[in-house]
Amino acid sequence: MSQTAIRCSVLRGGTSKGLYFLEADLPADRATRDAVLLAAMGSPDPREIDGMGGAHPLTSKVAVVKKISRPDADVDYLFLQVWPDRAEVSDSQNCGNILAGVGPFAIEEGLVPASGDVTSVRIWMENTESLAIAHVQTPGGRVNYAGDARIDGVPGTHAPIPIDFLDVAGSSCGALLPTGHAVDMVEGVRITCIDNGMPVVCLKAEDVGLTGYEMPAEIEANAAVKAKVEAIRLAVGPMMNLGDVANKTVPKMSLLAPAQHGGVVMTRTFIPHRVHEAIGVFGAVSVATACLVPGSVAAEVAGIADPGAVKELEIEHPTGFFTVSMDVAIENGAVTVKQAALLRTARLLMRGEVFVPAAVWGGK
Repeated sequence: MSQTAIRCSVLRGGTSKGLYFLEADLPADRATRDAVLLAAMGSPDPREIDGMGGAHPLTSKVAVVKKISRPDADVDYLFLQVWPDRAEVSDSQNCGNILAGVGPFAIEEGLVPASGDVTSVRIWMENTESLAIAHVQTPGGRVNYAGDARIDGVPGTHAPIPIDFLDVAGSSCGALLPTGHAVDMVEGVRITCIDNGMPVVCLKAEDVGLTGYEMPAEIEANAAVKAKVEAIRLAVGPMMNLGDVANKTVPKMSLLAPAQHGGVVMTRTFIPHRVHEAIGVFGAVSVATACLVPGSVAAEVAGIADPGAVKELEIEHPTGFFTVSMDVAIENGAVTVKQAALLRTARLLMRGEVFVPAAVWGGK
């Protein structure tokens, strides 16, 4: 046989799309696994024409799932970013959108039995060593994908998947405010570094010469802005305990402007070199949290009168808004995150086998 068949499913999770694998169906050796995933996606090739990738970081993602023996979790989820334009598979960040498909996938694959009309799947997020609980509709013992829930960036409506995040503050950088400050000055720009599930740098769009309302393609075409944002990102890597981030997918860079549509803040987010058409799940959670940190750049833009009383924050992005539910305590200017929650949807698109050249991997 000239090709190796590997079981997998394709799911849309939130505003992303990716391949979902059981860990046992992939090579145990990391280098071989990464080669398999690159071949499956058709990377490196900006079009990913010879694979399943969608020619964009948001549609070139992978979830690796397995049953786990932990008292607080049902399954383990490892997120892997496969880059379309280079031969790289990264595990340096989490992905809350692809996370939305993990619960349905785990039930579909028999890792978690359906229990009643709603099955709660406890997911250990390996990238950040933290826990999420996804609540999946399972009437009649089967995953339901149809419903009235709508999320911006996805056409139509689908079954809601509420997700609770527990103990994600500082999961990548070691602290909610990795630098220990609400504001730092880097490359002549005032910034806020924050990590509530995703390392994010918040800065005012006007401080890099933008309004914050430009569309992603316009920002990507602005070489001066891209160079400035990247210079800041490279400088803050060590400050956020992330080391040299030149070849990493974190931190994300979120340019902020006053909200236009009733939310708390408008965002334009680098992920890190393309500009997101929306905003990532954990990116939205971190930005929402920053809006509640007294004295932060995000708080200045949001202008929330009583941040301790806020329970839901609508984070605006190029294609709509993202609602984040927060439970925080603010004491003497310090923010303690008790819980963050949000609503996503997911849909199973395909289940079967993906083929890679046998020269890459001969199979088990």
